[in-house]
Amino acid sequence: MTEREIGRRTFTFGLAAGAAAIGPVTLAGRAEARSTARPGAPFFTETTLWDASSGPLANYHVHALTVLPDDTILAVTEGRHEVCDAGPRDLLLRRSTDKGRTWSDSQTVVTSVDGQSWGNPTLVADRTTKEVFLFHMLSERLPENTSCSGDSGELYVVSSTDGGATWGEQRSLAGLFDGFDYGWALHGPGPGHGIQLDNGRLLVNVAHRRVIVGTTAATRNYGVSSLYSDDHGRTWKAGGAVPVSADYPINEARFVQRADGSVLVNGRAAAGGNRQRITAVSLDQGLTWSAPKLDGATGTFNAVDASLVRYTSGRVLFSRPDAPVRYNMTVSVSYDEAYSFRYSRVITPNRSYYSDLAQLSDGTIVLLYGCDGDNASAPLRVKVARFNLEWLTRGRDGLATGPGLREQAYDLARLSRRTSGGTVQIVREPTAREGARAVFTPSAAGDHLDYTFRVERGGDLDVLLRYHRSGDGGLVTVTIDGRRPHNAVIDTTAEAADGYDILALGTVRLSAGRHTLRFTSAGAGRGGGQIISLDELSVVRAPAHADVNEDITIDNGALGFIVVSGTWAAGTGVAGYYGGNYQSHAAGDGTSTVRWRPALPADAQYEVTASYTAASNRSRAAMYTVHHAGGSTPVGIDQTAYGTPATDGSEWVSLGTFSFTAGLDGSVELSDAPDGYVVADAVRFIRRS
Repeated sequence: MTEREIGRRTFTFGLAAGAAAIGPVTLAGRAEARSTARPGAPFFTETTLWDASSGPLANYHVHALTVLPDDTILAVTEGRHEVCDAGPRDLLLRRSTDKGRTWSDSQTVVTSVDGQSWGNPTLVADRTTKEVFLFHMLSERLPENTSCSGDSGELYVVSSTDGGATWGEQRSLAGLFDGFDYGWALHGPGPGHGIQLDNGRLLVNVAHRRVIVGTTAATRNYGVSSLYSDDHGRTWKAGGAVPVSADYPINEARFVQRADGSVLVNGRAAAGGNRQRITAVSLDQGLTWSAPKLDGATGTFNAVDASLVRYTSGRVLFSRPDAPVRYNMTVSVSYDEAYSFRYSRVITPNRSYYSDLAQLSDGTIVLLYGCDGDNASAPLRVKVARFNLEWLTRGRDGLATGPGLREQAYDLARLSRRTSGGTVQIVREPTAREGARAVFTPSAAGDHLDYTFRVERGGDLDVLLRYHRSGDGGLVTVTIDGRRPHNAVIDTTAEAADGYDILALGTVRLSAGRHTLRFTSAGAGRGGGQIISLDELSVVRAPAHADVNEDITIDNGALGFIVVSGTWAAGTGVAGYYGGNYQSHAAGDGTSTVRWRPALPADAQYEVTASYTAASNRSRAAMYTVHHAGGSTPVGIDQTAYGTPATDGSEWVSLGTFSFTAGLDGSVELSDAPDGYVVADAVRFIRRS
């Protein structure tokens, strides 16, 4: 058991060279600078830096951000002459020397000549020499490439020794990645920011792939490697690559160094869609990397460039558009090295795109992000927001006060345990929180695995479980001292590939002393497997509740959605759908059906809502059947009528509120109809009790 007090002293503000260069400080006592921040009221302000509606270029997209040791803020974006990833692009810079209150005019650092496509700006500053480096890529297309993506891309760097006022000669770093046996032709840094480790090493992530022409997405060998310098940027070397796998097509990413010295990479899926993030860990400062895994700590959202940054020695921040499409820019804060994120706040619910984070010496958080417009892929404007921790957490945390959290963490690979049947195997894995996880293989449903854990101080405590999901994952019921917590049933089947997820079991009243945690096999998961794989139990004492979203949404094509019979074609032609597309069936005889089957965590009342795309050729009597604890209820919906719009563009209609039992017994079915097209999109289960 590991006990961590998460109070004001733990969270002194670690100053280095801004967000791009802060190395984490362990709780064991490495030297760190103190904040000069004073307690204050929450504040938020933002400024538009680039606006395509007023020109002069067609678009501004893909950004980099850093704060230098003297609090100079550098913001860089691609100035696109066309709305195209491989069209003519300049690299544009705006600076602020007064902590973001005013900004210089936009200046061109790297200019497109004869249609050159300069992209993927990435900043990293050296806290010792004060030199700042701007990495970027020159992208080129083969003549037969008719897409808007480059086939090849070579790496370049320029640097500044006067805080970004002037920049030196451009240097080519071509050939650094020739030693990798993946056939990579494109080498794109970041984008966003690199980091400086606690030993001074400068570390930058670089995304790679093969050419577009003649390859499919599955064969492009999407991957991320590290680029590093141990001599303050005079020379640069290729580090290690995250092992390449078609199941984990990682590209645009961020690094953060954890308190134990390991480096986490957190990246998007290259192919897009509504996905969890891909992560891996380096135990040797970027020279080698663990096998990649999915990680549900930050939820499931559109595959987009997102930012992860060390904020203080005990906090990590994460920004992203928290929606299946590019809407809802959100920033979250973690108190456990990015294994979970406790508090979140929406910056804007509207269109949101790429983002990057940094912070000033007084603790002000700086967010650079694309927003607004009607283009699903690229923003109309680029804004910079400034806010403090009090605003982000709605007063639940502050640099002067701390969050008042105390965590007891129990490694389930090492904690004392006993079983009623089945076997337990320990799997060592760097992406596990303490480097290993326990894999329980029951011999039959009803077999259970018991742990004994000790609580030092009783009270109402938040209990979280980090577990592993796999293709052969099973259904499990969790009890504490024989009682089910608020959330108690989990399907550990993987969504798309193996990885970790975290579930807030709820607030549980526990006395000081020993308690029994039981995991009982409840049968097969939605993939048909039985395995139960467990990582860490966390018990947190906190003065304020965490932000928890208990809605469960199953989109068409996701885990839990099944085409039972008939042919349901995918489409995007009519707006109003959730996620990447919808499926539909032409007028029929009612025998073609689809099913949404959720894994519900508790016996409770859930309102069931459905999304579809309304149009005049839709059925006026699309028949949904809700299978719940009390039986089955048919609900007819007129799909020519529009539903209630959500900020992400989808539209929803309520099918009613019903009682469901925990697990996999509940479902919703939809059949075709004789009077028009029937649309199957997403179904959401909203917990009401």
